Parts: sequence; structure tokens; C-alpha cells
Amino acid sequence: MQLSAYTKEFQTNLTIAFPVMMGQLGHVLVGLVDNIMIGRLGAAPLAAVSLGNSLVFIALSLGIGFSFAITPLIAEADGSGNIEQGRSYFHHGIILCGVNGILLFLLLLLAKPILNYMDQPPEVVALAIPYLEIVAFSMIPLMIFQAYKQFADGLSQTKYAMYATLIANVVNVIFNFLLIYGVWIFPRLELQGAAIGTLISRFFMLWFIWEILRRKKKFKSYFIWSKKELFKSAIFKRILALGFPTALQMLFEVAIFAGTVLLAGTLGTNPQAANQIALNLASMTFMIAVGLGVTATIRVGNQKGLKNYKNLRRVALSTFLLVFVIEAVFAVGFILLKDILPIMYIDNAEVIALAAQLLIIAALFQLSDGLQVVILGALRGLQDVKIPTIICFIAYWIIGFPVSIYFGSADNMGSMGIWMGLLAGLTASAVMLYFRFNYLSRKLIVEQP
Repeated sequence: MQLSAYTKEFQTNLTIAFPVMMGQLGHVLVGLVDNIMIGRLGAAPLAAVSLGNSLVFIALSLGIGFSFAITPLIAEADGSGNIEQGRSYFHHGIILCGVNGILLFLLLLLAKPILNYMDQPPEVVALAIPYLEIVAFSMIPLMIFQAYKQFADGLSQTKYAMYATLIANVVNVIFNFLLIYGVWIFPRLELQGAAIGTLISRFFMLWFIWEILRRKKKFKSYFIWSKKELFKSAIFKRILALGFPTALQMLFEVAIFAGTVLLAGTLGTNPQAANQIALNLASMTFMIAVGLGVTATIRVGNQKGLKNYKNLRRVALSTFLLVFVIEAVFAVGFILLKDILPIMYIDNAEVIALAAQLLIIAALFQLSDGLQVVILGALRGLQDVKIPTIICFIAYWIIGFPVSIYFGSADNMGSMGIWMGLLAGLTASAVMLYFRFNYLSRKLIVEQP
């Protein structure tokens, strides 16, 4: 098949993906704003945010990963024109995501004592615990927001979540400024102020998306609630069957990144602060790939509903090619700007130098990271989640993390060695997941009557 058969899909892919990219970048920008503002307070507060968020990101991966199950189900129902089925998935998804948010909040509170046993600098742990307590509560509005977001994404209406997230970021910036530094009548709360700003912005985000979706004509039929529809065990089971493995996929990846935070913490406060800077920058480019991953889920799910498997494969491959090109551009940017980007965060020569080294590896691994997240999105559109979950576990924890532990010790490669493990794990994931998609898509074409 000619290259133009794939490149002609780029515009459609980007039209769907752009609002998702901006919305996902909005989540990361919350962290970026927190990091930049807190970085002005010193290395220890910045490292404390990194440590506290290492647990939050694990919970976040479980919750967001679980909510991803809603999108392919809605997309398939939309592709086959079944509004009633789509409405049922939407309502059950909101209930499950709400319960999930409460459970994750409680889980984070119970996990607080773990920070005392992670061989982290004591001054960092003391600052991280109050920050974690407040951010943990924001999991409840965030998970319910995710249910609305994934529902709208499944209908290819990706712009509304973007609006909610970007406006919520403005709210976050305002309250961060007021509460971190104690401006006007507001008290100076430093890290706790950043956490409260995040909490307020996430409640605002939920209110905004609920308000805007319920008023739009396209969504009105989905907002008709019926008591008899609320508790259908078969629907709950189907969402759980897709959501639980998807949550594990995200958990395995986010946990290995959280593991790098803990490993960097054993090297000292400055290496941990540098690790946080490099992770935050890499996560922003990763969110571009997440947007294309959602696009792959939506478009593959639609084609699955239509039973057009040849087009399904072509559309999916076009998203793989597009993400590789985009991430390659960012890779060049990271290498060229490696000594400049860390200056945005902190005025500490050692931290800046360490972060610059890590950005060289980040430039390389984001190629693999981008590919693997988009291929996972395509497999999710096929509703294939169990085997990809096993692949993710092997890639990250059997291949990647042992490399990080071995090369990441102080007497070996240090921070650079930790990130070599990330590169190995993400590359292994991308290769194995591609083979899985290639096998399933070809099989569907061959077996189609």
C-alpha cells in the first residue's frame, strides 16, 4: 500500500486528537505550574512534590486507565448507531468512575505511611505528606470528570474536555499564585497551597464539563436517566472486563516512572529534583501521543462497529506513523534545548546539569513511548486488553526496571542508568505490542466472510 494511503488520514487523526492532546497537556500543565512555582521555594519542596506525586500518579493511572474502557464501548455503539446501548455504557461508567474515585482517595490516605519507609530525605517526606493528603481528595472529582470525558471522546466530540481542562488550568494558576506565596488576603501555604489550587481546579473542571455536555443537543438523548438502567450487572461486568486490564496497563507504566523517582531519591535531593524536571518535560510530549492513542481507540472502535477491517488496519497504521513523526521532532528539540529547558524550573547549577543529561535519554525513549501508547489505543479499540496487559508487565518490570536498578546505583551510572531502564522497557513494549496488533488485524481481515 502506498504511503499516501496513510498520510491522507493525518488530518482526520489530528482533528480528533488535537483537543485530546490539549486536554491531556492541561493535566500535565497543572503539574508544570506547581513545579515552576514550587521550584522557586528550593530543591527540597520540588523534590517533595515529586515524591508525593509518585503515589498520586499511581492512583491516577488506575483511575484514568479504568475510565478508558468507556471510550471503545461508546465508539462501537456509535459506529453501529445504537444510542440506547451507548447511553447505558455512559451511565454505568459514571457510577463505576465515581466509586473508583472514592476508593482511590481512601487508598492514598492509607498509603501515606509508605513514604516514611522509602529511603527518602527526611525533609522531603515531611513536606510531601501534607501535600499528598489534599491532592488525594481531588481524585473524586477527577475520576467523575474522566467518565464524562471518555464518553464524549467515544462520540468523537473531544473538544469539550479540552475546554474544561484548559479553563481549569487558569483557575489552578490563580489559586496557586494566591496560596503558595500568600498574596493579598490569602495565607502563605507553600506546598499545601499548590495542593489546594489543584483541588479547586478539579472540582471546577467537573462542573464545567457536566454543564456544557448536558446543554448540547447531540448529548441530550444520553442524559435521559432511567432507574431500571442503573444497575445491569452485564454492563458493569463488560466495563470492568475492559477497564481493569487497561488500568493495570497504565499502572505498570506509571509505576515504573514512579520507581525512577524513588530510585533517584536514594541518590539525594538534587538528583531527585532533576529527575522530576526531566519527567515533567517528557510527560508533556507524551500527552501528544496520548491524544493520538485516544484517536486510535475511537477510529478503530468505529471501524469495528462497521466491520470494515481493512480500513481499520489502514487507519490504525496511519496513527502509528503520525506519532513517530511528531515524537521525532520533539526528540530533536530536547537534544538541542537540553541545557535551556531545566532553567525554567530551578536556579541550581547541579540540578540543571543532571536534568540536561536525562533529557538526552528522554529524547530517545519518547519515540518508543509514543508508539507503544498509540498501539495500545488501537488494541483497546479492538477491545483486546488482556494480552497487552501481560506484554506491558513483561516490558516494564521484567526488562525495564531491573536495568534501572542495576545501572542506577550511585557507583554505576546514577540517574542516567535509571533512565536507561526506561528506554529498554518502553522499546520492548512498543515492539511486542506492534506484533500483537499486526497479528490481530490481519486475522480479522482473513477471517471476514
